[in-house]
Amino acid sequence: MNAGEPIDTAPSRSVSPDAGDGPRASLPAGVGDGPRNPEYPKPPTSNSGLERPTDEIGDEQVAAVLEAYESEAATRRLHGRVAQAVSIASVGLSLYALYWVVGIVEPQVYRLTFLLVVLALTFVAYPGRPTAAARVEPLDWILVALAGLSLAWPFVEFELFIRRAATPTAMDLACGTVAIALVLEATRRTAGWILPATAVAFIAYAYLGPLLDFVGLGLFAHRGYDLDRLVGTLYMTLEGIFGVPLDVAATYIVLFTIYGAVLEVSGAGRFFLDWSLAAVGRSGSAAGPGRTVTVAGFLLGTVSGSGVATTVTLGAVAWPLLKRAGYPADVAGAILSAGGIGAILSPPTLGAAAFLIAEFLHISYLQVLVMASIPTVLYYLSIILMIEADSRRLGAHAVAIEVPPFWRLTRRYGYHFSSLLAIAIFMTLGFTAFRAVFLATLLAAALSFLDRATALTPRRLWHALDLGGRGVLAVAATTGTAGIIVGVVTLTGLGLKIAGLIVTLAGGHLALTVIYAAVAVWVLGLAVPVTASYIIAAVMIAPALVQVGVPEVAAHMFIFYYAVLSEVSPPTALSPFAAAALTGGNPFRTMMLTWKYTLPAFLVPFAFCLSPEGLGILLEAPIGDIVRSTLTAAAGVAALAAGFGGYLRAPATLPERACFTVGGLLLFYAGTVTDVAGIAAVAVGAAMHLFRTRRAPVPAVN
Repeated sequence: MNAGEPIDTAPSRSVSPDAGDGPRASLPAGVGDGPRNPEYPKPPTSNSGLERPTDEIGDEQVAAVLEAYESEAATRRLHGRVAQAVSIASVGLSLYALYWVVGIVEPQVYRLTFLLVVLALTFVAYPGRPTAAARVEPLDWILVALAGLSLAWPFVEFELFIRRAATPTAMDLACGTVAIALVLEATRRTAGWILPATAVAFIAYAYLGPLLDFVGLGLFAHRGYDLDRLVGTLYMTLEGIFGVPLDVAATYIVLFTIYGAVLEVSGAGRFFLDWSLAAVGRSGSAAGPGRTVTVAGFLLGTVSGSGVATTVTLGAVAWPLLKRAGYPADVAGAILSAGGIGAILSPPTLGAAAFLIAEFLHISYLQVLVMASIPTVLYYLSIILMIEADSRRLGAHAVAIEVPPFWRLTRRYGYHFSSLLAIAIFMTLGFTAFRAVFLATLLAAALSFLDRATALTPRRLWHALDLGGRGVLAVAATTGTAGIIVGVVTLTGLGLKIAGLIVTLAGGHLALTVIYAAVAVWVLGLAVPVTASYIIAAVMIAPALVQVGVPEVAAHMFIFYYAVLSEVSPPTALSPFAAAALTGGNPFRTMMLTWKYTLPAFLVPFAFCLSPEGLGILLEAPIGDIVRSTLTAAAGVAALAAGFGGYLRAPATLPERACFTVGGLLLFYAGTVTDVAGIAAVAVGAAMHLFRTRRAPVPAVN
């Protein structure tokens, strides 16, 4: 490939935010293996003139790894009229969501019709069993018809329907039961069987509540609810399937998915990779390739909200560079995973759960972005510092990368950076989050015409809208099922019972309650997708944190971070396992090293929950607390990088590393005593290290 030649890619896959849990639409360079129309043009990419590495990982291997480790199920390869019909329906779903921003649609009407289209598309696009991946079966069409019947029935007598939730008719019960079953089946097809099985268990709990007294579980017993009450609540009100979770999917998430699709088709994703290589990849330092992964991971967060998808996308380009620089496969995989998971921890898109925080707390999405800003800085600061330490400790070396001049690349394609600022600027000007992302989408589409190679012509715009519609399918089904769980929890009062149990087990102690909450969310995240994990924890675990004095905003941000971090937590850490599959490293060692790189993300939530001063990290405290807590947390990150990285001026000894690690942990707790103790521990470690190495020759750094 010659410099200046456009980078050609295969058709990209529509991916759901819940696959790793943040809104996005498609992935660069053939990543993925979803339903695609053979008549689609190849999506354009940034014509940056960047010469790609000759040993870049091939599209087939990338697609295979993504399909193996992405939490979203594989989709059908559709052809002919079925593919065209699905494409039309997907584009229609996107246009309907965009119309909702500027038009007036009653909430229950919008959610019903939105879910109807989602279920119909899901049963066609996702096979019910692996052997049915090649074609749409008769059962799938039956399910599509049942979805149409059960979700169109409310409109026959809509005003009467919404008033008789307490006394449903026989037809209401039949259609409601079918609708609940269809949502569970759609979730099974897109996200696996664990979440729908969990929902079935909750429904059984609601029905069989009185029996718990007879099996020694009187604490969780209740009077029980019959089918009429369950269907009335879960199907005929906005407390179950059509509750807040689905509302978020049908408003926030689908709009951000469309926005991500427009950015990707207009070349933003590939440009961010190219720009990162040009900006930091040729720095002449051994840490250059690692820095590239970190910067690219953050920038790709505007296009992709999935930790696994971003990890694989980065790995396809960056693993050959890391390998040539001398990074072992396990370390390289950890760097890729840490950079990838940052995509759903970072503004401006964060993960799908972040939109739910805004809805649950009745605050603006802009406030959620603001609260996430300092934790994001601390997260990436940790990765960069640990990369610096590891590059020296491992004896890595700089590699030559052929890239065009940085400023030329920035001048020609820098308009893509508008995606980092546009949404926040529009919300600052007073627009709602919905109108902000709507306007940002229009802006991205308009800016695409600055380059003929990436202009959103009608055909490309159709492709972007198609990807945007398909991209929300899995998360919509997941949120529908999560709504069932939330409805049962609310109906039975289970959330307060679980919260009370956690507080009782912790003896009312703040630190123990926070630790138990972290473990509970972590275990929950091992079984269900990030969005569902957050939703369930928000109604069952957040109340426990609030009971012991944790502010509500801190409790929900705590749950958000731990739900997301299930992607790098053992024993089912999908992002590290996907990275190891690309690099050929040991999955377990890659996972443990990823834990090292992402450690601040596990510690920051404790910092803003355990003390009032710690709220400064969320910018929810007086300015003095904000400055002090941020600076001490940053110092803690640096100390932990030295302790876990094992390198300062030279390789650190075990006692020195212990001082740095203990000091770093103490600095994360926002309090005068812990700050002084942490600084003292770090000072002792630094003094020991400098005294030991002051006369010894310092190893040369490439």
